[in-house]
Amino acid sequence: MFDIELYKEIWQAITKNKVRSTLTAFGVFWGLFMLVALAGAGNGLENGINKQFEGFATNAAFVWSEPTTVAYKGFKKGRSWSFVNDDMKAILQNTPEIEHLVPRLQGFRQNTPNNTVYKDKYGSFSLNGDYPALAQVEPFEITKGRFLNDMDIRDSRKICVIGPRVEEVLFKKGENPLGKFIRVSGVYFQIVGVFDTNNNLNFGYDKREAIHIPFTTMQRAFNYGDIVHLFSFTAKKQFSVADIEDKVLSILKKRNDIAPEDISAIGHINIERQFKIMSYLFLGIRILIWVVGLGTLLAGVIGISNIMLVIVKERTKEIGIKRAIGATPYNIIRQIIMESVFLTFTAGYVGLILGILLNEGLGIILANSDNDIFLNPGIDLASGLKALLILVAAGALAGLLPASRAVKVKPIDAIRYE
Repeated sequence: MFDIELYKEIWQAITKNKVRSTLTAFGVFWGLFMLVALAGAGNGLENGINKQFEGFATNAAFVWSEPTTVAYKGFKKGRSWSFVNDDMKAILQNTPEIEHLVPRLQGFRQNTPNNTVYKDKYGSFSLNGDYPALAQVEPFEITKGRFLNDMDIRDSRKICVIGPRVEEVLFKKGENPLGKFIRVSGVYFQIVGVFDTNNNLNFGYDKREAIHIPFTTMQRAFNYGDIVHLFSFTAKKQFSVADIEDKVLSILKKRNDIAPEDISAIGHINIERQFKIMSYLFLGIRILIWVVGLGTLLAGVIGISNIMLVIVKERTKEIGIKRAIGATPYNIIRQIIMESVFLTFTAGYVGLILGILLNEGLGIILANSDNDIFLNPGIDLASGLKALLILVAAGALAGLLPASRAVKVKPIDAIRYE
C-alpha cells in the first residue's frame, strides 16, 4: 500500500543534509548520463556507417589488377597487366556459384578538365563503361528515364545515364535532359536516364558526378580493345563470397601468367567480409560502452551504499526507538532500502533524461550539417527500460547492506547509542 507518511519521512531524511545527498546522487547521475550518452553516440556511429553501405549487395566483391610483385614464367616483377573480355567469360564458365558478374571500364583518359559539353555548358565528370547488372551491386535510384539494358550492350549504343550533378551543371533548372545529346571527350551520347544516390561510399569516383555508358560502347568508341579495368561479382544465395573469391583469383592468375604466391598482383575487396568485420566492431563498441557506463554507475551506487551506512549510524538511536515502540525489522529494512532506491532512482532518472536530450540535440545539429559519420544518435526504448531496471536494482542493492546492519542492532543498545 502507498504510505504517505513513509515517503514524507524518506524525503525529510534525504533533505536533512542537502549537500551530502546531492554529492552522493551525482555519482549515479553521472554514471547513467555517461551510459546513455555513450550508447547513443555508438548507435549514431553505427547508423552512419550502415548508411554508407546502404543498398550495396552484401554478397559482393570487387576485383582489379595491380602490378606483379613476383617474377614468373619469364616475366619480370612489376609487370602491368589488365583483365580482358575472355577472362570474364572464363570466370562465368568455371564459377557457377556467381550470380552476377559486372565488368567495368573507367575512363581515365577521358576524365580530363571540362570533358563534357552541352551547348554552352561544360563540366568535368567521370566516365564509366558498365553493364546493366551494376544495379544489382551498387545502390542508386533512377529518377528519370531508364538505366542501361542488354540491347545497349549488344548494339554498342551511344547512350548514357547521368548523375544528378551532371544534370545540374549542364541543364537549366526544370529542363528535361532525356533525349538530349552531350559530348564527352569528343563523342556524342544521348541521355536516356538520370540517377541519384544517397550513398556517399565511392569506389574511385563520385557517383553524383558520374556518366555511365554501355561497356561495349566504351571499348569501341575510345579504343580500349578488349580491356577490362575491374569487375564486381555477387554470389548466389546458397554460397559465400569467400567460397568464390579464391576460385576467381586462381582462374585469373592461371590465365594471365601470375605467380600463385603473388598475393598483390590482384587487388580485391570482399564486401561480405567487411560487413562482418563492422558487425563485430560495433558489437565490441557496444560491449565497451556498457562496461564503462555500468562501471561508472556501480561506482556511484557504492558511494550511495557508503553514505547510507553513515546515515544508518547517525540514526541508530532513532531506529532503536522505532524498534522499541513496535516497528518490525521489515519496517526498518523497507524504509532504508526505499531511501536508497529513491535517491538512486531520482539521480539516475535525471541522468537518463539529460542523456536522451543530449542525443536528441546532437541528432538535430547533425541533421542540419554535412555530417556523414553520425546519424540519429540515441537509444531505443528497450535500452531505456533496461537502464530504469538497473536503477531500481542498484538502489535496492545499495540499501541492502545498511538495512541489514540496522536491524542487527538490539533496540536497547540502539537507544543507549550516543
